[in-house]
Amino acid sequence: MIDCLILGDSIAVGTHMARPECVSYSKGGINSSDWNKRYGHNELKAGTVIISLGSNDLKGLDTLKELRTLRSTVKGSRVFWILPAIKPAKQQIVNDIAAEYGDTVLPIRQLQPDGVHPTGAGYRELANKTK
Repeated sequence: MIDCLILGDSIAVGTHMARPECVSYSKGGINSSDWNKRYGHNELKAGTVIISLGSNDLKGLDTLKELRTLRSTVKGSRVFWILPAIKPAKQQIVNDIAAEYGDTVLPIRQLQPDGVHPTGAGYRELANKTK
């Protein structure tokens, strides 16, 4: 079994830079629907799974359905969700799904000026919390 797996968007890409030992299925700018289409066929099983999705989901995309589909296929001893820094409705969806599965939600505490992405220190903090 893989020790660590990172799934998601550009925040997942940055998290992978801070946790290079992990396998990563991530792409900058990807939304949760496109992620499921592109990567959902992979085996998503690891000791630690880190998910960052929802920030790029626009109106009209059923984020709840897409993230539930993803989470139903994830098998991990520990599953972490990186909470989107924006879009309160997407934050609520992430919190709800994480609560359903007993997963841990990690807010981004140190943001770049764009208000979306963690700073370098923010990525290191996220990485350390998932070890």
